[in-house]
Amino acid sequence: MGKALGFKEDYLFWQTIRELSAHYDYRMITVTENHQEIWLESDKNKEFPVIRLIRHDLDWANWLKRDIDRTLQNGESIRRKLYKKPIDILSIYVSKFAPVDDHDFSLKVASFKKTNVSTFILTSESFQESLQNLEHVLKKPLSIQVLKENEIDEEKVLAVKKDAISESVKKAKAEQKVFQNANKPFFTYIFIAIQIAVFILMEFKGGSTNSKTLIEFGAKYSPYIIEGEWWRFFTPMIIHIGFIHLLMNTFSLYLIGAEVERIYGNARFLFIYIFAGFAGTLGSFIMTPNLSAGASGAIFGCFGALLYFGIVYPKLFMRSMGSTVIALIIINLIYGFTVSGIDNAGHIGGLVGGFLAAGVVHLPKTRNIFRQLAFLIGTAILTYGLLQFGFTHQSSATIDDNTMARLAQKYIDDEEEDKAEEMLFNYVDENPDAPLSLFMLGNLSFDKGDLSKARDYYEKAIESNPDLHIAHYNLALVYMKLESFAKAKEQAEKAIELAPDKKAYSKLLAEIEKRL
Repeated sequence: MGKALGFKEDYLFWQTIRELSAHYDYRMITVTENHQEIWLESDKNKEFPVIRLIRHDLDWANWLKRDIDRTLQNGESIRRKLYKKPIDILSIYVSKFAPVDDHDFSLKVASFKKTNVSTFILTSESFQESLQNLEHVLKKPLSIQVLKENEIDEEKVLAVKKDAISESVKKAKAEQKVFQNANKPFFTYIFIAIQIAVFILMEFKGGSTNSKTLIEFGAKYSPYIIEGEWWRFFTPMIIHIGFIHLLMNTFSLYLIGAEVERIYGNARFLFIYIFAGFAGTLGSFIMTPNLSAGASGAIFGCFGALLYFGIVYPKLFMRSMGSTVIALIIINLIYGFTVSGIDNAGHIGGLVGGFLAAGVVHLPKTRNIFRQLAFLIGTAILTYGLLQFGFTHQSSATIDDNTMARLAQKYIDDEEEDKAEEMLFNYVDENPDAPLSLFMLGNLSFDKGDLSKARDYYEKAIESNPDLHIAHYNLALVYMKLESFAKAKEQAEKAIELAPDKKAYSKLLAEIEKRL
């Protein structure tokens, strides 16, 4: 303040700030050291989301023109940080008089890049007229009472200033509470503990990269989901394939999950995380029948929940974490699309699921019944439709041949040949061009002594993949058992041609030549 004169203008300056802060949700984002220039920002005001007020007694228009240029530069900087999109800023000068050499500055608009600044001069000498014009510009009533000059002193100015700053501090504290809730990330730590415990148990039961072990522990396996094992939509979120997979997802959950649980609270986080995990599995189920597991879908759901937070508090989101969250989502999706073996459908499903779940539960201490109801109905309809689509269009016949063969081998190793044979038979019945599965059926028939069936399966496997050298070798063994030595020699030579380093193939050929 500090000036012997100008109390009336100072009083109007702070009254305007207090009015905008108290009634129209503006908050201070920039304050100069002498408190003579203040920038306000509001999430809820579309006309002018940013208002800049400056207390300065104008004299000549040249100073005003230079200050408008400076305002444009500062406004563009704020726009890049908080808004990204084009922005309209209102710059209000509180002065006793308008510039003496230019009376046409009221609401002039200047532009720089994507920033537009409208200039308004609020003069104390013609305050009532200026106030009406300002209300027209803002499209909002302002209940600013002007005292007579002899009724205003430094004490009254300081009181109004204190109220104005207090309103802005209240809003800042309310924002901080969003991130400083008493909620400890209880369920985040529970899920971390569960997935580590499950991983250790899997390592003792056959290994976390073992297809049979993964399926037994509840990994997403479409043929079993189709057969009615619905819990496989949920169990994959606590199962991981290999230590690196576990390490990456545990670290991500610790960072992202904990933040989401603090913002949304324990119960809301639990719902968001589980539904996102389900949605991730559902996305994977629709797109691919192959084996998959991991908490990635649920973790992407946490990103989705943060995006929903960004819709409710867009400016706070961009100021605090928005750019980082959006960049991480884009980087992870690009990585998923460019690197083989990553279930990107599960990631996208989890991202969408987390966003929808957050919309259903909304944020703590706030309610938006109509929005929440719309999210609930929309989510239920979408989920039902996707489940119907998935169960209608998926079948066990579309599973990857390599996955099926590896799974069958694990059952054979555990002396469950009947189960392996049933799975393989059902698979090749629907997918006859599956060389590895046909080869496995040939092995089972060979072990049973049914050489005729073994020969047929090996021949079909070779027909589907002529370069499958092990099938040529096994077919040579069958022909040798059937005493068709010429055919056995032909198949053994083909196996050696395809895999000359295999000593067993050369040894078999030598034995066949002895019989000829």
